[in-house]
Amino acid sequence: MSYNSFGHVFRFTTWGESHGPAIGAVVDGCPPGLSLSEADIQPFLDARRPGQSRFTTQRQEPDQVRILSGVFEGRTTGTPISLMIDNVDQRSKDYSEVAAAYRPGHADYAYDAKYGFRDYRGGGRSSARETASRVAAGAVARLVIPEVTITAWVEAIGGDAIDPAKFDAVEIANNPFFCPDADAAKRWEALVDDARKAGSSLGAVIACEVTGVPAGWGAPLYAKLDAELAHACMGINAVKGVEIGDGFGAAVLSGEQNADAMRPGDDGPTFLANHAGGIAGGISTGQPIRVRVAFKPTSSILTPVETITRDGEATDIRTKGRHDPCVGIRGTPVVAAMVALALADQKLLHRAQNG
Repeated sequence: MSYNSFGHVFRFTTWGESHGPAIGAVVDGCPPGLSLSEADIQPFLDARRPGQSRFTTQRQEPDQVRILSGVFEGRTTGTPISLMIDNVDQRSKDYSEVAAAYRPGHADYAYDAKYGFRDYRGGGRSSARETASRVAAGAVARLVIPEVTITAWVEAIGGDAIDPAKFDAVEIANNPFFCPDADAAKRWEALVDDARKAGSSLGAVIACEVTGVPAGWGAPLYAKLDAELAHACMGINAVKGVEIGDGFGAAVLSGEQNADAMRPGDDGPTFLANHAGGIAGGISTGQPIRVRVAFKPTSSILTPVETITRDGEATDIRTKGRHDPCVGIRGTPVVAAMVALALADQKLLHRAQNG
């Protein structure tokens, strides 16, 4: 059994490896009649694209998407939508040492233990390069949920967080860090530069807020909206934690502090708080949905680290090549894409049951 797909009704499958000829996705279950062209997908890929600043990998990939099927005369046909992105700037020779020894923190050993075989070129299937396919599929998902607005940003890098009082959504697009705090973005320049020059890397926290989701999406127990969102985000490369609403912070609150009190409103209840992150009992409440995602530091670093060879001998390894000093930065569009994919699926599941 191989798991390369996500979703129930709106479902996508990604394919390809970091150093193969191309990567891509097949989106199935998309409703027919939606207007779709490459121009609808490309802006999201451009936001994730590598090599746009010194704070990300210098691999130069144009990430131009091609729609191979599922669209006729500019509209979706209801059949599988095949998306392809060519790889044009691979340097497989950079990974010759990785063929013989495992990179600690990476998936090298785990893949070898599972399959007895692995593609060591850039990590193959485990490379963050695969996430471009998710971003392309996420752009299609957004067409299914036009009522929804998804905003994602970097909340912290290397433990240095933004000041919530200085949050400015306009700033997110004005710096290479997807940072809503201009002062924090300036600090992060030096922080990430120092890590890069030292041959090291930093972790990050990505926040995502969704507005426009009506009350009622999701299902009790085994298709909870928060569980599906956590599943979607935990499946992203380098993600090690997901919080919905207050997340772990809720564990230190009392019952009355954690309750999202309600009062009568003109069109349903007015909530006085949103500790639950817009989801109760696995079902959306109509409040903003709030998700936070923790990215570990990039495992491919130039600093020598103790490891073992495939033959079990002790050695040290330093990973050559072009890598993100903070993979969480370009993880921001990926989080937004996975949230869109989960919500599109949940909308269609809700419609299937409730009409």
